[in-house]
Amino acid sequence: MTWATRVATAGLSALAGVAVRDLLQREHTLLRNFPVLGRARYLLESIGPEMRQYLVAGNNEERPFTRDQRRWVYASAKKQNNYFGFGTDNDLEFTAGYPVINHRTFGHAVPATTAQAGQETPLPSAKVLGAARGRAHAFRPQSVVNISAMSFGSLSGQAVEALNRGAALAGCLHNSGEGGVSPHHRHGGELVFQLGTAYFGCRDEHGRFDLARLTDLVASAPVRALEIKLSQGAKPGLGGVLPAAKVSAEIAATRGVPEGLDCISPSRHAEFSDTDSLLDWVELLAAETGLPVGIKSAVGDMGFWHELTELMATTGRGVDFVTIDGGEGGTGAAPLIFTDSVSLPFQLGFARVYSTFARAGLHEQVTFIGGGKLGLPDNAIIAFALGCDLVNVAREAMLAIGCIQAQKCHTDTCPTGVATQNAWLAHGLDPALKAVRAATYIQTLRRDLLKVAEACGVEHPGLIDTSAVEILTGRTASRPLAEVYEYEPAWGLPSAVDRRQIVQLMTGEAPHGGSAPPSPTAVDDASPS
Repeated sequence: MTWATRVATAGLSALAGVAVRDLLQREHTLLRNFPVLGRARYLLESIGPEMRQYLVAGNNEERPFTRDQRRWVYASAKKQNNYFGFGTDNDLEFTAGYPVINHRTFGHAVPATTAQAGQETPLPSAKVLGAARGRAHAFRPQSVVNISAMSFGSLSGQAVEALNRGAALAGCLHNSGEGGVSPHHRHGGELVFQLGTAYFGCRDEHGRFDLARLTDLVASAPVRALEIKLSQGAKPGLGGVLPAAKVSAEIAATRGVPEGLDCISPSRHAEFSDTDSLLDWVELLAAETGLPVGIKSAVGDMGFWHELTELMATTGRGVDFVTIDGGEGGTGAAPLIFTDSVSLPFQLGFARVYSTFARAGLHEQVTFIGGGKLGLPDNAIIAFALGCDLVNVAREAMLAIGCIQAQKCHTDTCPTGVATQNAWLAHGLDPALKAVRAATYIQTLRRDLLKVAEACGVEHPGLIDTSAVEILTGRTASRPLAEVYEYEPAWGLPSAVDRRQIVQLMTGEAPHGGSAPPSPTAVDDASPS
């Protein structure tokens, strides 16, 4: 920089400083003399998220979902062109932790080229849920992508109905959330019933768990599995409150609580007090209902997981599935400290739990489910490589039915009618229309997962192993995913039997790509080298 340039730059900086001070002084004077302008400033602040979203934010700036990520979900839900042109605008080379998927030149599967190929292709789980423990109603989930736990009460009735109808159209499971099974959950979608700490939907008049009411509920609805919620990513280890103003007659009837009073979810279960008694309760529920029974938890202290796997390995009792919720979730409102700093993010938490089961020799007997921004294909592929058999989508499903990331879920003023009990706001959400969008989003995500799996040379995303992913650590270096999370060979994959079965299922279902007819000079792969 020349001497003249330095002088000019210094002069401009000084002028800029004077200008900023002048503006601040003028603002102070205006706000002091004209209080209305002060209130206008707070109005602008209150709509700041919306202004940034539509006028200011770049493609990759916003959180929890960037503009590009939301655009991909919206386009996918509407079956529009969800491709992106002119190359990535992500800063790959200088983003530590950026994942790269390694495609294969040759493989068992060849992806079809057409844009919509695989849209309608079934993509079932590679594992049969509950089979390892001989549950009477064990089954193979017909979709590796399913709708995560979001309660009626947190979401509007219209939103729950849209998601349930969408689940029926897409052939996936719909988790009820801990708020019970409402009339809005009964539109054809098969359910995973979640048992939270308050036992909503299966409690007596004193708030105690009632086994008879649970069996009656299971008999009256298409419940395929039971999930015991220990904690969730948004507020691990913390209970919840649905304010009295939100506890309508319909919510009260669904949850089994008094209308118009605060609805409390305790922070701990009353039916068990340690890992041993938890497994006793799991076996009780499975015996009474015949359904697969699992647990959902965010990951913090690992002592629980070590004790759980030790008891499963030595006592013959055990869970059929484990749902790991990442600390980056989710749809529940929580104090900022819990949202930002309590529980591990998904990849780290899941890898630790999976490794614990693998070291105990139990990983092939349990279905692993992941949640925490896994409704985006890149995140989901890493989850499958780490050992997930299924992924749950929550906020992405909300986006698909109209959420605009206004971040007002906890205020009852959601402008799109998704996360509110305000009838005036919710009436604009058309369940029939939004159900199609939810289903189309799920089908499109499955299509993309299938295409990536085939690009990696395998027939199903559950067959992607850790060798297919590496993590960039800087401008000129990367580490294999297995090394990052200290995985041993073959970890992250289903058993050999499950692998053979899913390959057989997918070989007859998935559309396969091809090539031009071979020329006379083509070399047969069976020729001696």
